[in-house]
Amino acid sequence: MSPFKQLCIELRKQDFSLGEIVNVTGRPKSSVYTHIRNIPLSAQRQQSIRAAHGQRALQIAANRRGVAARKFRKFGEWTSDYISLVAHLLFDGEIKRAGCFYHNRNLVLLDKVEQCMKAVYDFEPKRYTYAPTGVSRICYFNVALAAYMKERAEELLREISNFPENLKIEFLRSFFDDEGCMDYRPKRNFRKIRGYQKNVSVLKLIQILLGQIGIISAFNKPNEIVISGKENVIAFMEKINFTPGVRINGNRSNSIWKVSLEKRDLLDRAIASYKPVGSNGVHRNQAHFYSHGQATSMTGRRLE
Repeated sequence: MSPFKQLCIELRKQDFSLGEIVNVTGRPKSSVYTHIRNIPLSAQRQQSIRAAHGQRALQIAANRRGVAARKFRKFGEWTSDYISLVAHLLFDGEIKRAGCFYHNRNLVLLDKVEQCMKAVYDFEPKRYTYAPTGVSRICYFNVALAAYMKERAEELLREISNFPENLKIEFLRSFFDDEGCMDYRPKRNFRKIRGYQKNVSVLKLIQILLGQIGIISAFNKPNEIVISGKENVIAFMEKINFTPGVRINGNRSNSIWKVSLEKRDLLDRAIASYKPVGSNGVHRNQAHFYSHGQATSMTGRRLE
C-alpha cells in the first residue's frame, strides 16, 4: 500500500471529510476519493456536514434577497440623536425587512433623520418625492441594518419609560413632530395639542411618558391623544414643544389657516390667547400675552 493511500485511509477513519483530506494531502479530489469511497463517515459527522451546507444555502439565499455588503455601526448607550432617529422611524417611518424608510413633508425633519443616521450608516439614502402631496421619502436599503434597527426600536419602546427625563422628552418631541398638531381655533376659543397613532400601545406609552414629566393628557379611542387645559398646554411648550421649522400643511382642504405655519407659532398663538389675569393663580411670565393689540411671545417675537 502506498504511503498516500495509507494516509487517506487513516484520515478517513478519523472522520475527515473528502475536502479536509484534500487540504491535508494537497492531492486532487479524484485521487483521494479512489481510496476512501468505501469508508463512510460516521452518522454524526454526516449530520454536521448537512447542517453546515444548509447554513451556507440560507446565507446565499439571503444575499440574493438583498443583504447588503455595506456595513453599519451598532451603538450602545442611548443618546438624544439615537432616540430621535429610531423614534422617527417608528412614527413617520417604517422598518421593514428590506431597509429603513422615513417620509415627511418637512425638510427639517428629513434632514434631522439623515444627520442622525450618519452616526450609524455612512451611505446616502435613496430619495423620492411624491409631487401631488409634496411628501418626500428617504430610503436606506439594507437588510442587516433594518434587522438591527428593529431590535433597537423594540428595546426603545420597552425601556423608554425608565430613561432619564431628557431622553423621554426627545422621544415625545419626535412623536409630536411627526404625529402631532396644534389644534387652535380662535373663534371657538379652542386650544388642544393632538397626536395620532394607529398603534394603541404606543399611544398609551406616550400618555405614560407625558404623565411622568407632569403633563396630563387624555386618550381618545381609537387612535388619538389630546393635551388640553392652560397649565398642560403651557407645560408642553416649556418642556417639549415642536422642532423649529416643522410646519402644518396649509394646502389641505380642511386647513383653517390656508398657509403653512410653523407648529411652534400656532402653539405660541394659542398660549397668547389665554387671558393674562393675574388673579387666577397663573403668573404672567408663564404664558405669552397680547401687548398693544399685537400677539408677542416671551422672547418678544411678533406672532403674525
